[in-house]
Amino acid sequence: MQWFNVGRIVNTHGIRGELRIISTTDFEEERFAIGTKLAAFKKDDKKPTWVTIGSARRHKNFILVTFEGMENINLVEPFKEGMLKVSADQLQDDELGENEYYHFEIKDCEVFSEEGELIGVVTDILATGANDVWEITAGKKKHYIPYIEDVVKDINVDEKKITIHVMEGLL
Repeated sequence: MQWFNVGRIVNTHGIRGELRIISTTDFEEERFAIGTKLAAFKKDDKKPTWVTIGSARRHKNFILVTFEGMENINLVEPFKEGMLKVSADQLQDDELGENEYYHFEIKDCEVFSEEGELIGVVTDILATGANDVWEITAGKKKHYIPYIEDVVKDINVDEKKITIHVMEGLL
């Protein structure tokens, strides 16, 4: 089964079973909504424990969550330093807007110029606030391509192929 991270459990919070989560998802409201089922992977564990969100609230840079039936620090302590994940079948395409993609769909795509020249492969995606920037690796060289309409002309996630307009000074 393919898993996707939605949050990292960094610590407990108080004695009533709250956990401090650093969110790694763009869909916090859906992923951490009360009643949502998530797979909790304890540190160094390969098999998940399915949990249901009992409560969630924002606190500084964290999301504080409780799991249903685990309202005690002793019950949630083993999850510390673990990960919260969703399975591929929990992803919903209707969560994405037009010209939006999950990072796993973009990573490992080959990037070509409009003339058909292979530029490299997407190896990382950096969130800048305004728009994502894709790290393209070609051998030992790295290029950084902004995900904007003027540059990215076509994305075919099924073929893992992206076509870009190479503006002057981009590469």
